[in-house]
Amino acid sequence: MISDDHLAVLKQGADVWNAWRLDHLGVQPNLSRSDVGPLNLPRVNLQGAALVQSDLTGIQLEWANLVLAHIKDSILRNADLTSANLHDASLTMSDLRGACLNHADLMRVDLSFTKLMGTDFTSAKLGRANFLRADATGAKFLYADMRFSDLDEADLTGADLCETNLTGARLHRTNLKGARLSGSRVYGISVWDIVTDDKTEQADLIISPEGDPTITVDSLEVAQFVYLLLKNERIREVIDTITSKVVLILGRFTSERKAVLDALRQELRRRDYVPILFDFEVPHDRDITETITLLARMARFIVADLSEASSIPKELEAFVPDLAVPVQPLLAGSGEPYSMFRDYWKYDWVLPVYRYNDVDSLLASLKEHVIEPAENKVLDLRLRRPL
Repeated sequence: MISDDHLAVLKQGADVWNAWRLDHLGVQPNLSRSDVGPLNLPRVNLQGAALVQSDLTGIQLEWANLVLAHIKDSILRNADLTSANLHDASLTMSDLRGACLNHADLMRVDLSFTKLMGTDFTSAKLGRANFLRADATGAKFLYADMRFSDLDEADLTGADLCETNLTGARLHRTNLKGARLSGSRVYGISVWDIVTDDKTEQADLIISPEGDPTITVDSLEVAQFVYLLLKNERIREVIDTITSKVVLILGRFTSERKAVLDALRQELRRRDYVPILFDFEVPHDRDITETITLLARMARFIVADLSEASSIPKELEAFVPDLAVPVQPLLAGSGEPYSMFRDYWKYDWVLPVYRYNDVDSLLASLKEHVIEPAENKVLDLRLRRPL
């Protein structure tokens, strides 16, 4: 039978199709280059079927059997593949933008082609999907929802996972060489023995749960570590005895001020520090004081940009009076700090305000007017502490 004949049978529904498959066990279904359309085919048996260059837009394939199916270069936009079995299937170059693959089994699935033409899962729903040992080289997961997905031993070389929700995902021995993860939410991930290289992009990883103040770090390993520090009392005690390279950056998160904070973070990172940005300007819960104090305790020193101060007074109030950690205040232009800031004169670990004109001048003078004063105060406080 040719593809048109197979398509005619398929359009009669899953029950008719599945019965036909049982009567033709030696036949490989050929639906290539077909306009299948938005059919509702729950539990349909498409094992080993050829669907090359087919249009499957909006198709509903919940619990479908797609083991070893060939779905290369096909369109599955907004398709429903909830709980579908795609073991060892080939989805190379296919368009699954907006598709739903929650709980789908994509073990050893082939999503690869080149770093420029991988399978497109942009904005797809992939909650609890199984990508064990999948070849996702060059695949696009931009804005996808991959909460609690299993990416163990998957090859994500060159994949785009920017701004992807990876909450609770498993990444054990996952290959992330050249992958882009910047801006992804990685709260609660499990990371062990991942493979990265100097082309892996991991900036602005969000380690806080949705609805909590945004805390960002710059690597998956650090993300898991910082999360454990925030939640584990015993580890907190250990970190208090360690001199770290963490620099906590506080400031206003408007678009203009955020650009300054980002530039500051990049420069500190270049100088071998581990910068952590804390966004206080979202709804917070009763643990906010504990969180900001813990981050301050982890820091070697703190940089606080007082420009257009909004949440800064609350942030500094949380730890300055009781925690002797150097704080280097910054202020753009010729304005004055907020009125209550003058009350910190009595804490000598709060350094004099450094004024800057713009981002370029701040970065040019960072070593002399920010890092060196803070490091000198670190040494001063260390010498003054009783043995």
